[in-house]
Parts: sequence; structure tokens; C-alpha cells
Amino acid sequence: MSNDNTVYVGNKPVMNYVLAVVTQFSNGADEVAIKARGKAISRAVDTAEIALNRFLQGITKKEIRTSTEEIETDGGPMNVSSIEIVLMHRV
Repeated sequence: MSNDNTVYVGNKPVMNYVLAVVTQFSNGADEVAIKARGKAISRAVDTAEIALNRFLQGITKKEIRTSTEEIETDGGPMNVSSIEIVLMHRV
């Protein structure tokens, strides 16, 4: 999967990310990854569920990956949870 088909979730409203996911599939993407870290994880889950349940037919969750990433802060290294939700066309 190319990085072009990745939606990075941050602090914008959920519907902005849902629109980005729907647009990726409308433009012919076979898979779209939704990625988030820290407090944005719940927004990423909401994005995937809203896109699947309200806007996309024939799309399913392929894979959900969770991990912990170490980031550098002013106070030293800090662990941050991350999630990647991969959606794909149903085969």
C-alpha cells in the first residue's frame, strides 16, 4: 500500500477524516489506512466506523495494528500508543 492511501488522524472534526477516506476509495484506491497516535486514536476508530457504516458499501476492515512508539519530548523520551486501521474492498 502506498502512503498516498493513508489518512493521518489528528485534532480536526471526525467528518473531515471520513471525507478523506471516502475520497480515497472514490479515486480508485483498493486499500486505505487510517493512522493515529495518542489521544487521536478514538477519533481514528470513529472515522473507520462512520465511513464503514454510513458511507461505504463493499468495504471491510482488513487489519488493525496497534503499537507503542517512542517519541522525543523536552522532558526526554516518552511512549505513545498508535493504531493503524486498514480498510479494503471486500473480495
